[in-house]
Amino acid sequence: MRTIQFREALREAMSEEMRRDGRVFLMGEEVAEYNGAYKVSQGMLDEFGPERVIDTPIAELGFAGIGVGAAINGLLPIIEFMTFNFSLVAIDQVINSAAKIYSMSGGQYSCPIVFRGPTGNAGMLSSQHSQNFENWYANCPGLKVVVPSTPYDAKGLLKSAIRDADPVIFMESELMYGDKGEVPEEEYLIPIGKANVVREGESVTIVSFGKMMKVALAAADELAKEGIKAEVIDLRSVRPIDYDTLVESVKKTNRMVVVEEAWPLASISSELAYMVQRRAFDYLDAPVLRITCMDVPLPYAPTLIEASLPNVERTVKAVKEVLYVKG
Repeated sequence: MRTIQFREALREAMSEEMRRDGRVFLMGEEVAEYNGAYKVSQGMLDEFGPERVIDTPIAELGFAGIGVGAAINGLLPIIEFMTFNFSLVAIDQVINSAAKIYSMSGGQYSCPIVFRGPTGNAGMLSSQHSQNFENWYANCPGLKVVVPSTPYDAKGLLKSAIRDADPVIFMESELMYGDKGEVPEEEYLIPIGKANVVREGESVTIVSFGKMMKVALAAADELAKEGIKAEVIDLRSVRPIDYDTLVESVKKTNRMVVVEEAWPLASISSELAYMVQRRAFDYLDAPVLRITCMDVPLPYAPTLIEASLPNVERTVKAVKEVLYVKG
């Protein structure tokens, strides 16, 4: 199987869907003439032209609103935010228009739109450009929220998102655009709402999503050196959440640790901890533990960034805590 970059997988997904359906178009800042801020849309203007790959002003509220209106009227927009930090400018259109139009119209109008772009920290970009809002959007009925961790998942999930009748928040990572992975040349779709058991194990369940999967898998490698066999699950989407896969895993391992980049209060990991104790309490041999970002705006200094974010050391320590292993 061929190996391509994360950004190439996203580009293929969008391009294939635009060839398949003339209603699909891409809109956002620098997506056309500049080939995308992260070169995700490189070459798409040449193939599809300026009517379907559209550069916008720096006005997220405006072009998000145009996208919502287009979707309600039968088109299939892909709205790119340069980062989801900037989506806060457009959040009224996302939350109060896209997410609610189907319900408020009594099912007369749907809003098949994808809002996509990078989430989370990307190095020394300081507090305003390093935030995770997956839990914000996942809190809102009417939205689906997808956070892929590999090029394979990115392509299959984005194609499903574009075809979905509901608005989808598709959150990537700037630090992963250059990551490489195996992606089939033939068409495939990955259903939204189905978690992936990336690694089988029996000692503990480690759950994560997005780029924190790297931390989860690296921690599992370290634990394996000590004979601890961790099962690692990639959520893939955080609305809907595949609770069934988590519960079945906990029934086997009896322990769970969640790794999430966001702040701790009202996080996805909080919800997972609640639902697992609600549905699998009798199988738990230890409290569910979570590793999150420290409860501060992300600093600029690289040493403080490292101290703030989830890492392998903190994850390994949490696993040993739920296993009641010293050291």
